[in-house]
Amino acid sequence: MVGVVVTAAAALAAGYLLGRLRPWQRLGDWAADQVRHAGAWVRGGFGRQAVVVLVHAVTAPRTSWHIMRAPATDTSVPVPARDPDWVANRTRHDKGGTA
Repeated sequence: MVGVVVTAAAALAAGYLLGRLRPWQRLGDWAADQVRHAGAWVRGGFGRQAVVVLVHAVTAPRTSWHIMRAPATDTSVPVPARDPDWVANRTRHDKGGTA
């Protein structure tokens, strides 16, 4: 009987602490920040990237699904327009002048 009461009290205390600390939400926020601000997590190596993406997929499955379904953004640099009269349109600075 005493063991059941102690177990129930420990379970209630653990549930209260988990509710106050919100580790699941904090873990999800951390993963979302890592994915959103692609700075250090990209340089962290394949293992860290895999952990971050897995944590994000587990803690925010809808957001992860929308990210995966979105088309990739075009990050290529646009080709500059070619000027056929580039020699005639050069400035003094382009020719090596100081003005």
